[in-house]
Amino acid sequence: MAHPEAAATPPASTDPLSDALAQLAEAASALDLSDGLHRLLATPRRELQVSVPLRRDDGSTAVLSGYRVQHNFTRGPAKGGLRYSPSVDLDEVRALAMWMTWKCALVDVPYGGAKGGVAVDPRDHSTSELERITRRYTSEILPIIGPDVDIPAPDIGTDETTMAWIMDTFSVAKGYTVPGVVTGKPISLGGSLGRALATSRGVAHIALMAMASRGIDPAHATAAVQGFGKVGRGTARFLADAGVRVRAVSDIDGAIYSHDGLDIARLSEHVDRTGSVVGFDASEQIDPAYLLALEVDVLVPAAVEGVLTEDNAHAVQATIVVEGANGPTTKAADAILQQRDVLVVPDILANAGGVVVSYFEWVQANQAYQWNEREVNDRLEEKMARAWHDVVAHAGAHGRTFRQAATMIAVERVVEAHRLRGLYP
Repeated sequence: MAHPEAAATPPASTDPLSDALAQLAEAASALDLSDGLHRLLATPRRELQVSVPLRRDDGSTAVLSGYRVQHNFTRGPAKGGLRYSPSVDLDEVRALAMWMTWKCALVDVPYGGAKGGVAVDPRDHSTSELERITRRYTSEILPIIGPDVDIPAPDIGTDETTMAWIMDTFSVAKGYTVPGVVTGKPISLGGSLGRALATSRGVAHIALMAMASRGIDPAHATAAVQGFGKVGRGTARFLADAGVRVRAVSDIDGAIYSHDGLDIARLSEHVDRTGSVVGFDASEQIDPAYLLALEVDVLVPAAVEGVLTEDNAHAVQATIVVEGANGPTTKAADAILQQRDVLVVPDILANAGGVVVSYFEWVQANQAYQWNEREVNDRLEEKMARAWHDVVAHAGAHGRTFRQAATMIAVERVVEAHRLRGLYP
């Protein structure tokens, strides 16, 4: 296999907040928003930075930094994930919260955007330490979360167990069980069937519609998926089930490749046994940077933000990029890919399946009733298809990229809600 040398260039450092603000500014200009309204949309409604003291298993004490940013409440309670990662800082959380606002508006669920994070590497901590981190962080942000205020969900480094700890901590403080304070919970605690794979399922739905728009038959298509975690693993599975040959995947430890396509079911078993995609038989190990420039039809960056930059965008050979992660393409890379006629399906559309089914979970909690998995999946597909067609129609009618169209639709919906509610006092 030939390795494209240009792809080996390490990605430049990125600033997700600058990219998020630039996307908003472009939409505000196109929509002819006033300076005041633009500033209102650019400024988070509420930010909280907390210290998270941790008693370690060896008896020592560490102090971590935690954040919760609530970008907008105009269309409903704030909604957004909780991330555990050493790279977490306030600006990253601000950007992610803003993107959540647009994502919720684009798929038309009655939420505003929020995001949270703790600057910690979960791999460096025991389960008991992670529980103490989560419960202390929850107690620090408790005054600003709740089922009618702000509803956290899993993100990088967190999972359904994390959500169970948050729910319990919040419920103990309230004196009664509050299932709706988080989504992405275990099924036995009021979680929704279909939630665990919702983001992946949504990414795959969008990828298949994008392929159809370019006249690509899934049975003859190829793909590469960066990231084999919450989003990437399920996406690879659903694409393979649709007949797509997934030639390469990667995780934090490395990347693997097979020209004829990886056996995703067997690879998943390998990852369950070993904790990594590395070492999977019937594949060759490649530099993770090469994955972004492989000769495939569809590239799915499903790991972290800022991986496609001006340094490597020119090497992308895929004709379609479907953003499984939040903010994986920088503004400069976006411009390069547009010039090269690469179809970029933006994150606020492509990976919105998670928040859609989180909304379904919240509705079920409010109703004290559980839908069956088929109902959940059918309603998810309907929401994703409607958002896709909205973006395609807007992009075609106004000569916009999909990202521009998606952002404009979302911003316009939030602006309309602001207009109808007015400004108090």
